[in-house]
Amino acid sequence: MAKTQEQKEQQQQGKRLDRMNLGEVVPGIVEEIVGRTGFRGEITQVKVLVQAGRDEGRSMRRNVKGPIRIGDTLMLRETEIEARKIKSKVTKGAYT
Repeated sequence: MAKTQEQKEQQQQGKRLDRMNLGEVVPGIVEEIVGRTGFRGEITQVKVLVQAGRDEGRSMRRNVKGPIRIGDTLMLRETEIEARKIKSKVTKGAYT
């Protein structure tokens, strides 16, 4: 019983690893700055246009820490996970 469960877990983990691009980075260009998020407003949410890879041409929302401007190029480790939308227009600090 334990062996079959271990085998199933290994197969599922292998499938998860197959879905994510390990070791590949994909360039994306910042199209729009959506807003700031995080407990103290230290994270900037941006819309990025993926330039290469399987999701080429896809526009997605990502969270970025540090200085960022429109037109900057981000190197994305993966292009499958997208950030959640910011609930309110808070410029700094937590949601109220």
